[in-house]
Amino acid sequence: AQNYTKSTTARKLATLRSFSKFLIRKGKMSTNPLATIRTPKQEKRLPKCLDLEQVQRLLEAPGEGDILSVRDKAMLEILYSSGIRVSELVGLEIADIDLEEGVLRVRGKGRKDRLTPIGSQAIAAVRRYYAMREATGRLPLEANSRVFLNKHGQSLSTRSVRRKLDKYLAIAGLDPGISPHTLRHSFATHLLNNGADLRSVQELLGHQSLSTTQVY
Repeated sequence: AQNYTKSTTARKLATLRSFSKFLIRKGKMSTNPLATIRTPKQEKRLPKCLDLEQVQRLLEAPGEGDILSVRDKAMLEILYSSGIRVSELVGLEIADIDLEEGVLRVRGKGRKDRLTPIGSQAIAAVRRYYAMREATGRLPLEANSRVFLNKHGQSLSTRSVRRKLDKYLAIAGLDPGISPHTLRHSFATHLLNNGADLRSVQELLGHQSLSTTQVY
């Protein structure tokens, strides 16, 4: 009657079902009045995705004026080139990136490590960032050091990455509603559009279930 979306209705029904079960356990009710009410079938929403021209504009937005700009370009290149999550990006250590082989070791959800390749543009961007880090003399490239550091030499937070992305979306004139996860969606979509196998994309994204990947 209140014109809720199907997802909102489903969430409210789930809440009421749980509350009813709790009341039954406590002896306040004898039957669950929501037992016969069906949850509305959810619509499958396609994840938001950037096209190649939009990705290019975003990746070029940071420029190379200083070490922070070079760092941000390397971060965006890694996110798009590998499809890793932002939490995985900020957790990367120097030892996790093999620039010769073009491979990342990613610590994913559930403490499951995986290997994922990165492209030549991402490799070049990380090399430039490393060179500028070494040139400062303050941010040594030790194996257990985080790859992406703030200006104080501390690890970046996921919130910091989001703020940086918002800044470059504005510079590139792109939708401010784009999130770091949109780059992950774009990575997967562009791979599949170019003939990649769904199972391979599942492995690269670190999805446990193929059904999670099938949304693409």
